[in-house]
Amino acid sequence: MEAILILLFVIGYLSITLEHPLKLDKTVPALLMASLMWALLAVGFHKGWFSVVDGYGNIFNINFGDLHQQEHGFEGLLLHHIGKVAEILIFLIGAMTIVELIDLHRGFDVLKGMVKTKSKIKLLWITGIIGFILSAVIDNLTATIVLISLLRKLIDNREERIWYASLIVIATNAGGAWSPIGDVTTTMLWIAKKVSAGGLSEYIIIPAILCFIVPYAMASRMKIFKGNIEIDESNHVETEKLLSSKTMLWLGLGAIVFVPIFKTITHLPPYVGMMLSLAVVWLVSEYIHPEDNFDKSRKHLYSANKALSRIEISSILFFLGILMAVAALESLVFGSINGEEVGTLRYAAESISNALPNMDIVIILLGALSAIIDNVPLVAASMGMYTYEMDHSVWHFIAYSAGTGGSMLIIGSAAGVAAMGMEKIDFIWYLKKITWLAFAGFMAGALAFLFIEHYIR
Repeated sequence: MEAILILLFVIGYLSITLEHPLKLDKTVPALLMASLMWALLAVGFHKGWFSVVDGYGNIFNINFGDLHQQEHGFEGLLLHHIGKVAEILIFLIGAMTIVELIDLHRGFDVLKGMVKTKSKIKLLWITGIIGFILSAVIDNLTATIVLISLLRKLIDNREERIWYASLIVIATNAGGAWSPIGDVTTTMLWIAKKVSAGGLSEYIIIPAILCFIVPYAMASRMKIFKGNIEIDESNHVETEKLLSSKTMLWLGLGAIVFVPIFKTITHLPPYVGMMLSLAVVWLVSEYIHPEDNFDKSRKHLYSANKALSRIEISSILFFLGILMAVAALESLVFGSINGEEVGTLRYAAESISNALPNMDIVIILLGALSAIIDNVPLVAASMGMYTYEMDHSVWHFIAYSAGTGGSMLIIGSAAGVAAMGMEKIDFIWYLKKITWLAFAGFMAGALAFLFIEHYIR
């Protein structure tokens, strides 16, 4: 029966990775996989087929001990995992809503109005630096969408624009890797107390900068980025007239950055700080609007309800499905290590460590895999596989590799998929033109991380 549960996970995982060929939203197999795995786990537990292990290492089997106690233990196991997943989902919903409120109030237009250079190389570096910094605050996906929207106002030639858009994917993924709020995977590790905000930034900032700078330096020497572009000045936003937009931009970004500070001061989970930040931004949004002659009948266009309606709920449900599926696999007792019964993922981790004793190689391979397979389940699985203490270098290297490795393929990250959809970037074109640049940046950052870890720290 254990094989059936693992088979369900493998089939669901393959369905997620084959989302585009199957033309099936990855949320569907994720939810099916999670619900069926937990149903099988529950039936197997109550029939005495499975033993389960909770988040504290306690083993429960219906055939041993008090029946009520064992059933209560299984219910507690489910509540434990759904609680951990809910922390991540509430955090993401809050962050997404703040970002949408900024966008509704035309806050990102302020950033667009700042870019007025005609030099192709200057534009390349300006958009890259903005993407690197912005993704650390509002996440790599949103930063990519904002900057590609900006490029559409600046560059009419699509053949030139897709080069900029593709390199922005590299910059935003690198920027998101060193921030606890810059990528879903770093947020997962932070909320699970695998990394701290300060530790993540301290360990990954230099590798992330190299991951961004190396591809951009190499691209700067290409012919495509020589010369100037023609800019239509009418496309620029008159930022001096957008006082409310500026207010919402800086308030929203400040509110998101405040969350790690709130956690450090109060020691409360990050989602509590995100709830506070959302409440403040929501409050302010009720009284300011990006129109000189505001009509109250248009208030709904800038409301938080409108922002909430624009959130990708399918993405939230995907995270729910994949994280609960991984939790089911983590909870199933599969074997024993040194006489101690452990869950499936922990057992798999020991097997991999025996086959590849060098953990650095394992994590670099994880980064390469994240270009093919969604990095969320990869990181979720690694969190269940390893038991290193908080801020161990392994967690930081996992955060770097999973966050930046996806840049090597256009389908390897949420930012890449967004760019692919917005600019219709061809998979093969990206593979030929951009993959080698992304690989060079990824390896430069990885080698820098290993050098600092083994020879400096």
